Amino acid sequence: MAAFGVGGYALVCAYFIVGSAVTKIKLKEKQAEGIAEARGGLRGPGSVWGSGTAGILCAIAALSGCTPVSLDLWRIGFVASFCSKLSDTTASEIGKAYGKTTYMSTPPFKLVPRGTEGAVSVEGTGAGIVISGLFAAFAFVIGQLDAVGVGVCVLAAFIATTFESMLGAAVQGRKGFNWMSNDVVNGIQITLAAGVAIAGRTFV
Repeated sequence: MAAFGVGGYALVCAYFIVGSAVTKIKLKEKQAEGIAEARGGLRGPGSVWGSGTAGILCAIAALSGCTPVSLDLWRIGFVASFCSKLSDTTASEIGKAYGKTTYMSTPPFKLVPRGTEGAVSVEGTGAGIVISGLFAAFAFVIGQLDAVGVGVCVLAAFIATTFESMLGAAVQGRKGFNWMSNDVVNGIQITLAAGVAIAGRTFV
């Protein structure tokens, strides 16, 4: 993360600290219901790659200096990728812990049990939006984003997180899509978030 200095390291650390903390919320209750993350919320290699690949690629591209995209645009892609994944993690964990009503994110939006792949709740969605705003605001405070970038990152995170839920609902667990693991879906999500943020900041 040398491309983005100490601030880049700080954002990655904040992502892992907050992400791990929200995973622990009502962990015993979630384990009893069979909807807790594996390994007590500890991140395995696949999860790390699924969560960080887009950010790493943005950093490598920024360091290479051989692309027409400016350093600031690669930086916003970097921030948005982690912002989106933290939003997704928070939405999922808060939804599992406190969600009162959980719906599938695709039509006909049927009512499903908490922890169902592709399901969303008001509580989880709201928490995800709040945490993405706080993460982007932190990036602003430490000089990684400007004020416009904060809004772009929050919007990109929301779009990518919503898409991730819909993708999970549509294909995960379906015949012929055994390869579509959570880590693959996460990789698609964070790449989308980075791309949306870079494109958005280009025109705003």
